[in-house]
Amino acid sequence: MKIILASKSPRRSFLLKEAGFDFEIRTRDTDESFPADMPVDDVAAFIAEKKADGVKDFIVNDEIIITADTVVIMDNKIYGKPKDDADAVRILGEISGRMHQVITGVCIMTKNNREVFSDMTEVYIKEMSAQEIRRYIDTCQPFDKAGAYGIQEWLGYVKVARLNGSYANVMGLPVHKVYDALSQYLREESSI
Repeated sequence: MKIILASKSPRRSFLLKEAGFDFEIRTRDTDESFPADMPVDDVAAFIAEKKADGVKDFIVNDEIIITADTVVIMDNKIYGKPKDDADAVRILGEISGRMHQVITGVCIMTKNNREVFSDMTEVYIKEMSAQEIRRYIDTCQPFDKAGAYGIQEWLGYVKVARLNGSYANVMGLPVHKVYDALSQYLREESSI
């Protein structure tokens, strides 16, 4: 079966490749809004499924589509990608010295089936000075990342005190769950 990753994220592409899968990237911009009253824990899976619905016409014969969305949550509030420099400073200042959750929702879809799931990781960030926040933003330009940071960058190396859950999930794809789901699809296909 041909695997299609419907994501522009270089981190998701890297993780899927490292898991040993061959795939093709096909993308389409999708509205990422969600109902205001939706529980924050459900948002990532909802948007991942919405993204899958937006690209379902990509599926030809026995292809599998993978979509994903990652959110950072603290105090029941979602921290998305920063709108600008000032927003990145604000977000990093708020998560500094605190624990937050990273939830990545995934939708794996074929012509006849879909599986939607998510994974959650708790991330404990050490205190960051205003100078450290400024240096990180200037050096790493984290404007395309939920929560205004990438765990695979400087902040992740020196300011993440500990994780409870999957490191890959914080990067943007819970590879262990995706691997299991894709392996099951491929086993079922080969037994037909």
